[in-house]
Amino acid sequence: MLVVGGGIGGLAAALACARVGVDVALLERASAFTEVGAGVQLGPNVVKLLDAWGLQDALAAVAAFPSRLQVRSALTGAELGVLRLGERSVQQYGARYATIHRADLQALLLEAAQRQDGVRLHLASEFDRFEQDGAGVTVHTSDGRALQADLLVGADGLWSRVRQQLLHDGAPLATGQLAYRAMVVQRTLPERLRSQQVTAWLGPHMHLVQYPVRGGEWLNVVAIVHDRVRHDLDSWDHSANAAQLRLSLRDVCPPLRELVHAIEHWRLWGLSIRPPMRGANEQAQGRVALLGDAAHPMVPFLAQGAGMAIEDAQALSAAMTGAATDLSAALQSYAQARWQRNARVQAGALRNGRIFHATGPVRWGRDTAMKLLGERLLDLPWLYRGMT
Repeated sequence: MLVVGGGIGGLAAALACARVGVDVALLERASAFTEVGAGVQLGPNVVKLLDAWGLQDALAAVAAFPSRLQVRSALTGAELGVLRLGERSVQQYGARYATIHRADLQALLLEAAQRQDGVRLHLASEFDRFEQDGAGVTVHTSDGRALQADLLVGADGLWSRVRQQLLHDGAPLATGQLAYRAMVVQRTLPERLRSQQVTAWLGPHMHLVQYPVRGGEWLNVVAIVHDRVRHDLDSWDHSANAAQLRLSLRDVCPPLRELVHAIEHWRLWGLSIRPPMRGANEQAQGRVALLGDAAHPMVPFLAQGAGMAIEDAQALSAAMTGAATDLSAALQSYAQARWQRNARVQAGALRNGRIFHATGPVRWGRDTAMKLLGERLLDLPWLYRGMT
C-alpha cells in the first residue's frame, strides 16, 4: 500500500494498517515531518483508538485531559452550560477526553510508525499523478519516479492532488470565516487567564475556544470570525493579525477581551471546506481511497477533524484484515463503513457553526436552551461512543 501524505491521517493510516500486516510505503513531499503550532481536541472515540494502538503512555506524556467543557457568552461572560469530561467520559465512553498540540500528536504517531514493522517513510517525495487498473496502482512522483503498489491512499489534506485526479470536483469552498490561532505558555499569562478546562465563548458571528495542551503547561486559543481574506495569508504579519482580531472582538466581555489582548502572536487561516459526503464513491474508487481531510474536510465546530482521520485509519485497517484476495472490495468495504459517519460529522459541524455564531432570537433561544438543558445538549453519545 502507498499512502500519500505524512500528516496525522497519513501516519495513522500507515501505523494502523501495518499493525494488521500490511506493508506500507508513505510518501511525504516535505523534507522533514513538521506541523504548525495549533491544538487538537480528541474525543473519547479517538482516544480509545490510540489506546488500542498501544499509544496510551505516549499520549499521557504530552496531552492534557480536561475535567470539564464550559460554554460562556462572549458578550456577557455568563456561563451557559457545562459538560463533565474526565472520569465521566471514561465511565460513559471508555476513554478520557484529551487536548493536545497538533505537532505532539503527529510526533507520537511518527515515532510509533517508525517502530512498526512494515512501514517505510519517504521524505521529499511529492506525488504527481496515479494510474490504476485491475492489477494495481502506479504512482508517479514529481522527480520522475514510478512506484508500484496494490493500493493507494490519499491522505494529502484539504488540497489533495489524489482527490483531484480521482473525483475531478474542483477546489474546496471558502467559508467566509477566518481562524486566528495562538499557543502561549500559561505561566506567562496573568493567573486569572490561565485554564485547565475547555472553554468555548459564543458570540454574534464569532466564537473563541481555549484549552490546555502539553500537560497543561501551554494554552491553545483559536478564534473564528466572519471576514474575508484580504491578502496572501502566508505574508500576513503576526502583529497585524493581533490588531485585526482585537478590532473584530472589540465588543466582547472584559475577561475575553483581556485574554485576546494578552496574546501578541496569531497565525491566520482562511477556512475552506467541501459539502458533506454524498456517497461511498467519494471515499474510495477501485484501488484508490481517500482519508481524512482529503475525503471530508470540515469546519472545526465539532472538534473532530483529526478524530475522523484517525477513525478512517482504523476502519481502513479493519477492512484490510484478511483482504488479500480482493483489495478493491476491501476499499469499498472501508468506504461503506465510513462515508455516512463522516457526512454526519461534516453536517453537524456546519450546524454547530450556525448555532455558535447566531444572532438575535436564535442566539437568545440557544442561550436559554443551554442554560436549561446544559449537559444534555453538549453531550454527543452518537459521536463519542465511536464507530459502530
